[in-house]
Amino acid sequence: MPYSSYFVNGDLIFAVHPYKQIKLMADICLPDAPRQSWNNAEEERKNSNPTTFCELLGLEELFSLEVWRASVAELVGTAVLVFALDTIVISSFESKTSSPNLVMSILIAIIVAILLIAANPISGGHINPVITLSAALVGIISLSRAAIYILAQCAGAILGALALKAVVNSTIEDTFSLGGCTLTVIAPGPNGPIVVGIGMAQGLWLEILCTFVFLWASIWMAFDHRQAQALGRVIVLSIVGIVVGLLVFISTTVTAAKGYAGAGMNPARCLGAALVRGGHLWYGHWVFWVGPTIACVAFYLYTKIIPRQHYHAEGYKHDFFNVVKSLFT
Repeated sequence: MPYSSYFVNGDLIFAVHPYKQIKLMADICLPDAPRQSWNNAEEERKNSNPTTFCELLGLEELFSLEVWRASVAELVGTAVLVFALDTIVISSFESKTSSPNLVMSILIAIIVAILLIAANPISGGHINPVITLSAALVGIISLSRAAIYILAQCAGAILGALALKAVVNSTIEDTFSLGGCTLTVIAPGPNGPIVVGIGMAQGLWLEILCTFVFLWASIWMAFDHRQAQALGRVIVLSIVGIVVGLLVFISTTVTAAKGYAGAGMNPARCLGAALVRGGHLWYGHWVFWVGPTIACVAFYLYTKIIPRQHYHAEGYKHDFFNVVKSLFT
């Protein structure tokens, strides 16, 4: 029966759906504290089980002041990251040390860990479209929040590159391309300028492989609340920084190619320097976006294949599979 009558002292006063009838009875019969618990449980039920396409996309977050305010941490964090990383790249090679790649990787690991720890309590500490996109695909955040974060990260990367351009001289800017992401550079040769670096196919594979390892070996721990709670926030984010530093060292060492700046693993960082410096930084720039995107999708598919009991993520309500599924139901 879709609707039922509700009697008080023998008088018919309600004709409501059974679910609403139960809630009305709770409102009337329960004291204030249990009634509040009922309301909290009802609110949690609505929030944890989005049913419509708009809810799955989290479209309401596009108009949430809290989300936009949180994105400021992503903007500032990415700006500082770009300024610091690109400065590290320039100074490591400018110092003429015997192992600039090693020095650069260690410093990158330290600065990434520090900035992630600083931004984590406010926005979740992404400061990288790779982390944001993978979090959205897994369902930890909505696609709407991811779009806001990525927009803020790109804006922050541009500001960081502009800040670096303002403090370095033109010679260093030309020599090191503002520390941006490069596949090749034009270098002086015995018979005139020559192009040195790696090909686009090689660069694409390095982006895919390094980004997937980055997600699998470190971001996995941050997404799995069981591991995150056991290890602690500082340790997990420090591991993320260490993995980034190792992958930068590996990617620059395994190719042994001058002109290749190493795996970007952060499209926003690559975009900032390319927009501010321009020129050859646009050559193969798509590699630094397509490669990480493919890696994020591969990581998401991996999380769907393995047994669920071995992957305890914080949330899932915005899982990309559920978003696609809602289009056909």
